Amino acid sequence: MSPLRVPPPVPCAPPLGALLRRYAAGSAVTCEPVDEGLLNRGYRLRTTHGRYFLKHHFDPETADPAAIVRQHRATRRLADLGVPVAPPLPARDGRTVAVVDGHAYALHPWIDGRHRHGGQLTPGQCARLGALLGAVHAGLERVMPAHVRTHSAPAESADPADTLTLIDELLGRVRRHRPADSFDTLARRRLLERRTLLERHAGRRPPRGGAVGWVHGDFHPFNVLYRGGAPAAIVDWDRLGVQPRAEEAVRAAAIFFVRPSGTLDLPRVRSYARAYRRGAGATPAQLAAAVHRVWWERLNDFWMLRWHYERDDTRTDSQFPATAALVVWWSREYYAVRAAFTG
Repeated sequence: MSPLRVPPPVPCAPPLGALLRRYAAGSAVTCEPVDEGLLNRGYRLRTTHGRYFLKHHFDPETADPAAIVRQHRATRRLADLGVPVAPPLPARDGRTVAVVDGHAYALHPWIDGRHRHGGQLTPGQCARLGALLGAVHAGLERVMPAHVRTHSAPAESADPADTLTLIDELLGRVRRHRPADSFDTLARRRLLERRTLLERHAGRRPPRGGAVGWVHGDFHPFNVLYRGGAPAAIVDWDRLGVQPRAEEAVRAAAIFFVRPSGTLDLPRVRSYARAYRRGAGATPAQLAAAVHRVWWERLNDFWMLRWHYERDDTRTDSQFPATAALVVWWSREYYAVRAAFTG
């Protein structure tokens, strides 16, 4: 699943002098960290020539300059198709990735806008969101290399035996954590609950996913900027890659439309999913299979607890209560959720 908005590690000051000399962007006036994202670092930059978003591609898994160039090429081509994105600005030498002291940076135009959760969207806006993701998938199908897609295959689904072992390991970490706190109490309850669910549903492990295609890879509320009631830009393309497309649509809905209580707003999901299917050319059967795979993925997923107990990283703790509750509710309301995506 995709991480949501959490404060990143304390950033180091970017080498503004060396960077801005590569661009026709003037001299720095102010540079402030943007407190969003788990993978990379961003800055709100104001210069004598205007406002910009400076991105430091910091995460080792996504900081390869060739991969960043591929992301940039994709966003430029999507912009030509009318998809709202914020392609990077070229430096004086025409390149869009600046490597300084071994670190990769990119300069983007600053996009005024705000993030909106699914509960803030009208039914029409939910449909527009689904159509937008459909346009992204259809557009990537046109502009990205087909041979990469042809040689890619969906990953195997999680093995419940491995997950049960992980649950036991995490329960041990919870038990040993000192001083014990309310997060430990919730984690233990949810782990025991999840073990029961896995034992009950172990026979429903799905096969490999459906048709793969190029996807954004991290489509969630803090990667879509709104101006008024309309999307102004889709940002953060670090996870651009080849995956089962319909699964991205389901994952996104499970983030946009989850309520604090851990239930999905199914009427909004239905509006979103209908528009997505039209825009992407996806069938109800493809969405039904994707719902099953993402449900199984969530049932076997403990990345937030692993960050908390294995990395001592608490940045995602606030997301855990609703995320954990959603798995339980989704397991109980499985057929209603599937109907919302396929009806």
